[in-house]
Amino acid sequence: MNTLAYRPAATLSGDEFQRRGRKLAPLAAIVVGHAVVFYLAYSGMLRSVTHAILPQVVNVTFVAAPEPLKAPPPPKTVPLVQPKQTFVPPLPQVNIVQTEPTITLPPPQPRASEPAPAVAAPVAQAAPPAPPQPAAPKTVSGVEYIRAPQPNYPSISRRMGETGVVTLRVLIGEKGTAEQVVVQKSSGSNNLDEAGRQAVLRALFKPHVEDGKAIPVYALVPINFQLG
Repeated sequence: MNTLAYRPAATLSGDEFQRRGRKLAPLAAIVVGHAVVFYLAYSGMLRSVTHAILPQVVNVTFVAAPEPLKAPPPPKTVPLVQPKQTFVPPLPQVNIVQTEPTITLPPPQPRASEPAPAVAAPVAQAAPPAPPQPAAPKTVSGVEYIRAPQPNYPSISRRMGETGVVTLRVLIGEKGTAEQVVVQKSSGSNNLDEAGRQAVLRALFKPHVEDGKAIPVYALVPINFQLG
């Protein structure tokens, strides 16, 4: 029967104690490291240490170099066109021969034994005689009425008490009508003169007959305006 021998820790030798200490040192270091990391993370120092240790990222942008400026194209060369010269032939010289002027006289005309008869000018035809102008109507002293003049006394002349006799020169036509009436002698009132003239125009005369034919004549007709 095997019997396990128990050896208390106080009785461990120094070499064995160092050997066990070396085995526990890495574990202790890990524990201490975790504790330090936890403390740094809790206190915010871990972030500062990380930024200080880790390299910073720098963004680098490459800018393309500008294209070189293109040189302007060289100017075009235009050939100079010489104008065509037109050949003008010289004019031929003309020899001008000067001649003396020659005067040629007309042949003499034979004398006529008798002078030629003069041509008589045409006789102008006489113009036809103008038709005779009709004679102006003559003035007769007395006339007869078919419808005698009936003058209207103007009311304004009646109110003003105007009176008088107007003498009218009347052209009596072939049918006995008064074709023209003019004042030969005024009554002194324009209103009475016009009233007498209108009355004669409305009158009808007996035509004046000579040689069995009615002819126009002039006659003097007096119209008397009197207040009754």
